[in-house]
Amino acid sequence: MTPDMNLWPIGNCQVSALIDSTGRFVWGCVPRVDGDPAFCALLDEEEPDTGFWSIELEDCVTTTQGYLRNTPILVTRHQDDRGNAIEITDFCPRFSRDQRIYRPTSFVRMVKPIGSPRIRIRLRVATDWGAQTSQTQGSNHIRYLMTHQTLRLTTDAPVGHITREQWFRLERPINLFLGPDESFSGVLSEALNGMLERTTHEWHQWVRGLATPVEWQGVVIRSAITLKLCQHEETGAIVAALTTSLPEHADSGRNWDYRYCWIRDAYYTVQALNRLGALDVLEGYLEYLRNIVDAARGGHIQPLYGVGGESALIERIEDKLPGYRGMGPVRVGNQAYEQIQHDAYGQIVLSDVQAFFDCRLFRMSGMEDFHSLERVGERAWAKYDQPDAGLWELRTKSHVHTYSAAMCWAACDRLANAAQALGLEERETFWQERADQMREAIEHAAWRDKTQRISATFGGDDLDASIIQLLDLRFLAPDDPRFLSTLDAVEKGLRRGSHMLRYATEDDFGLPHTAFNVCTFWLIEALHATGRTADARELFEEMVARRTPAGLLSEDIDPNTGELWGNYPQTYSLVGLINCAVLLSKPWSAVR
Repeated sequence: MTPDMNLWPIGNCQVSALIDSTGRFVWGCVPRVDGDPAFCALLDEEEPDTGFWSIELEDCVTTTQGYLRNTPILVTRHQDDRGNAIEITDFCPRFSRDQRIYRPTSFVRMVKPIGSPRIRIRLRVATDWGAQTSQTQGSNHIRYLMTHQTLRLTTDAPVGHITREQWFRLERPINLFLGPDESFSGVLSEALNGMLERTTHEWHQWVRGLATPVEWQGVVIRSAITLKLCQHEETGAIVAALTTSLPEHADSGRNWDYRYCWIRDAYYTVQALNRLGALDVLEGYLEYLRNIVDAARGGHIQPLYGVGGESALIERIEDKLPGYRGMGPVRVGNQAYEQIQHDAYGQIVLSDVQAFFDCRLFRMSGMEDFHSLERVGERAWAKYDQPDAGLWELRTKSHVHTYSAAMCWAACDRLANAAQALGLEERETFWQERADQMREAIEHAAWRDKTQRISATFGGDDLDASIIQLLDLRFLAPDDPRFLSTLDAVEKGLRRGSHMLRYATEDDFGLPHTAFNVCTFWLIEALHATGRTADARELFEEMVARRTPAGLLSEDIDPNTGELWGNYPQTYSLVGLINCAVLLSKPWSAVR
């Protein structure tokens, strides 16, 4: 079976898995999102030897899938042509217990028979990026000996049927719990049903607290749940995607590991979830971010870190796996951690500044936090007009990028706001004066009289979709003639039908072939802000229609075929769905 993007994530903010259209686990890492994949069939051949978990119905003719309402709990139904069927409920437990969140490194599968189905269970846990595990078994469990850990499957199904992968008639519900190598206490069926009930309730309560728009509620709720799954709750880190090495387009070599926390991506994620009132994600991330800032001690801050705050993310190629559709390489780690990307300083301050104003937070930011952020502001002031790799992480080129410079300006501008909130008039004046100087310098260096547009770099006359973000940063107003002429140039130069490229010039890997989904959402925001609301709504509806059956988007899309590419689910793209839905929806007063 050739892999595609019809993938359904489950998770509990500790581990996650992607389930394909046949109900197979094809991706999932332990003990956390950036760990060794126990399930890696997504990056293997059409018929992998290991790295998957299937529960198959004999003579299956139809399969349907869907989430339980307002949860990441997946129900897959297989049916044969005689009316026999099975329903599989897949989830990762997550609920409050003893005033803590219980989120074990565990996956639950519950199988219910309808009629007299015959099934086969094949659980082949991988280790070391594609190697087979060895097994031991007991009367009610099987142990999978990974290199750095052992997983235990506890089940009330016949263990021999699973180890021999044989077909058998399913005459009663069965339960499977794959988790740490520990004895399972209690009655398995009762315990897992209790976990299912409590996990369902936990997600219902979380969704109930979201301030969703009246239109596109389903789109927003599914995007928000999935963004929450991208947070490593133990530390507050937010990963860019749950996967690695899904190429940006066919045989592109643009195969990156996104299972880490980019300062930029996390900023956009908390910005979107803030608009829905999901403050728990912001609070967790700010704790993570403060530790990153403290560790930097006023010096260089990397573009990305590990979910535990690790600074070294050495990139390597794992050659045991051929890659998605055989399109390697499979990369682990990300060399971008070594890059210089000055926009991070702005995103740190922008993420934190709400905490100086928002009285709903358990912990508002105070004087000590402000002084810590001032060290970030000093870096922004020193580096805003210096070359960097830019937000697209060019590996062999360096320029002074207008987006990075504007983000550094935003750091100083928002520090002035934070100082005002704390009543620090002298510091407010200090940071506002710096911001004003930076604005003047950026406007002078980036504006091109000849083409009447803002350039993506200080040294050239480049088109780049990131320039649209000058609107969101409040660097330019929507009625500013300079923004309007720049938007016109970017749309004409980078729009391909209903989709936007990041840029249309050669980079380290040649010309890009696919559109970058978040850039299309940036365009939608700009169209709305400049009065083209009908165009914005039409384009947004097209993007909504491009989602996978799970209601999600990957990073990239082929503008000619509409096929999704890149890592999945991608936080940028889900952020775009949320932001545009909030922006374009009619108000609740319209339906009350």
